[in-house]
Amino acid sequence: MRNSGERLRIGRMGGLPRALEQRGLELVGHSDLDGKGDGMQIMRNGDVLYVGHMGDFGVGTSVVDIAAPSRPRVLRQIPVPKGTHSHKVQLADGLLLANHEQYPYRVGVPQSAGLLVYDVSHATDPRRIGFLPIDGLGVHRIWYAGGRYAYASARENGFRNRCLIVVDLADPSRPRLASRWWWPGQRDGDAERLPDDSDVGAHHVIVTGERAYGGYFDAGVVVYRVTANGSLELLSSLSWAQRSGGHPHTHTALPLGRRNLLVVTDEAIEPNCEGARKDVHLVDVADEFHPKEVSRFPVPEGDYCSRGLRFGPHNVHENRPGTFQSDRIVYVTYFNAGLRVYDTADPLHAKEIAAYVPEPPPGQPAIQFNDVLVDADGLIFVTDRVRGGLYILRTT
Repeated sequence: MRNSGERLRIGRMGGLPRALEQRGLELVGHSDLDGKGDGMQIMRNGDVLYVGHMGDFGVGTSVVDIAAPSRPRVLRQIPVPKGTHSHKVQLADGLLLANHEQYPYRVGVPQSAGLLVYDVSHATDPRRIGFLPIDGLGVHRIWYAGGRYAYASARENGFRNRCLIVVDLADPSRPRLASRWWWPGQRDGDAERLPDDSDVGAHHVIVTGERAYGGYFDAGVVVYRVTANGSLELLSSLSWAQRSGGHPHTHTALPLGRRNLLVVTDEAIEPNCEGARKDVHLVDVADEFHPKEVSRFPVPEGDYCSRGLRFGPHNVHENRPGTFQSDRIVYVTYFNAGLRVYDTADPLHAKEIAAYVPEPPPGQPAIQFNDVLVDADGLIFVTDRVRGGLYILRTT
């Protein structure tokens, strides 16, 4: 019955949250992160998880023991300075990168803004060794899969919205800003001007070899060449902002192996299905100078718009080195529609093959699944951005 696709309500087993919808996935373990359950991005280092936090409880990063996945245990919680959050983490080459950014958004001046570098050679004890300060509101999301350069979006003084920065980690104790890329019109003094009502800004990029792919909000999906010194050169872009009837908040672009396809998500920022349409798009980049949309993923059917908070796509499992890799199967967090899994074998007709939606924690109208990491051993780690914390799943 669990694989039937029907909505069902599973009774609590061992104190685990109940499932409102469950198909092809089951809950293994759960943690409310010691009552500070505003979970965001997740990285795994052996039997340890690093979990970023939205910032509502003053926590930046939780260090969680998952040696027993059914009983995750918080070992340490790293605090954040006033007016700041640290909701994104990246792990590679024995380094953990985390952001410092203004939070709450558009309120006050952050006490710290920039990029943190930790030594995690001792997995349970991140040791801060470096920091790149940003003159502005700070760093948002990062990509780092090892090597010399990390890529991030940042709000710097003198720029409208977020631009992309390249960070040189040749000496991790002294990270330095190597280069920037911004959309023409974002920088003060640019000859080109952006319309007053536009929302053009970087979210982040995923780098694979000599190419980088990202979301740039109203400017849509962007394709870059990565040069020998790590800098970015724009090859092309594709936007559906006009068609969407508003701001699609184009967020992530995930390359599907060597298939010349990108899975591109919009972010459902507005609550209760307000604002422009938000989709998961499949984009053909066989001609990388002229990308074209070939299809959109099916939208989960149900009463999600009336459940409260956000409904729509957000993050994907990014096929990071060392984790679950697939050029066909895509994991998408869908806020109050939980976690959805799709098969893209037929690019014109992506098919939903699994889903999991838990009951929300007490006092929260609906679940808000935000980030997902799928590991090579089949464990799936998902976070709720409000207070639900960390969920550990596996396929059935």
